[in-house]
Amino acid sequence: MRTPAVIQLELPKVPLAFVRHGATEPNLRGLRCGGEVDVPLTDVGRRQAQAIAQHLLAARQDIGVIVSSDLQRTRETAAIIGRELGVTELLIEPGFCERHLGEWNLTPIADSQAALEAGATPPGGESQALFFERIRATLFVLLPLMHRRPLLVASRGVARALGHILAQPTAAPLSNGELVLFDLAEFHPHQTESRAA
Repeated sequence: MRTPAVIQLELPKVPLAFVRHGATEPNLRGLRCGGEVDVPLTDVGRRQAQAIAQHLLAARQDIGVIVSSDLQRTRETAAIIGRELGVTELLIEPGFCERHLGEWNLTPIADSQAALEAGATPPGGESQALFFERIRATLFVLLPLMHRRPLLVASRGVARALGHILAQPTAAPLSNGELVLFDLAEFHPHQTESRAA
């Protein structure tokens, strides 16, 4: 198995470690898998979760609490990482659920990629604006936890939303079991107040 990919954003002042969940069957088949599709990890996905946990241990990342969306794939990834790291507190936050993709679910990613990049709303799904606003609102839940160096385990779309909200886009969409560090310094309420003053 390859070494887990890690994206390091520039010198985070208020770092938020984010891990995309391990692979599911739709992921391995190249299919869209939105927040309405609640599927477990595959054995490949479980190995990916163990591998990124070992990377976090080797990098001496001091994780004090793990936060996960309520989807099976993220909860299972978070539980595996928690066991490996010895982190016993796992908080479930439904607001970090993947975007609802309506009729795009379980269809080939290539079929809707252009529409996704253009900001289209999936038939029967969640608009990009509503999804980004949901993630922005849920991000405030993490602020009281930042002194404990939380690890957020969620889906690729959540990472994309965070990149947009924080003006820190990742160079490429995250692979399963991939780690990225975001910087919440510009999202911190005190900094927002000082800019407004």
